[in-house]
Amino acid sequence: MSGVVSPDDLVLTRAGLRFAGRLWPCVIGRGGVRAGKREGDGATPVGVHRVVAMLYRPDRMARPAFWAEPIGLGDLWCDDSASPAYNQLVRAPFTPSHETMRRADPLYDLVLITDWNWPEAEPGRGSAIFLHQWRRPGYPTAGCVGFAPEDLREIAGRLLPGARLVVPEPLDGWRAG
Repeated sequence: MSGVVSPDDLVLTRAGLRFAGRLWPCVIGRGGVRAGKREGDGATPVGVHRVVAMLYRPDRMARPAFWAEPIGLGDLWCDDSASPAYNQLVRAPFTPSHETMRRADPLYDLVLITDWNWPEAEPGRGSAIFLHQWRRPGYPTAGCVGFAPEDLREIAGRLLPGARLVVPEPLDGWRAG
């Protein structure tokens, strides 16, 4: 990881996510933090990741920030390493393996998309590294960083496009809980 950590960065620590002068409770991937992230390993990747987009469910919440875009009915995220659309937002109908962005549960009501392995995705390196709502405190994600819904909305309201999620190398191998 290169560069200096800025006060505007979101910095993952063993105690939570440090941002805006606060420590926010969060959960990480079931595979812990890993420098050698691979598709399906459930790990949160080490590195400096830019927040490149914010998506939200307009039927469930008000626009959280000026740059947030609504999640459409057919929005999907390709997680098929063999697809040319790997680690990209795609639209239904779409045959390769994918995640549905407009879910029945509230997990993706608000999603901050990082530039992990994006926009030029290396097959198998991992996809869909987001900041989103957690299922519950202490319950891991599939590699994303998860938050309480009210905390995620507050963080999203303070972020500007291009903010950095910093997952420090010393956390490599750490598993929460």
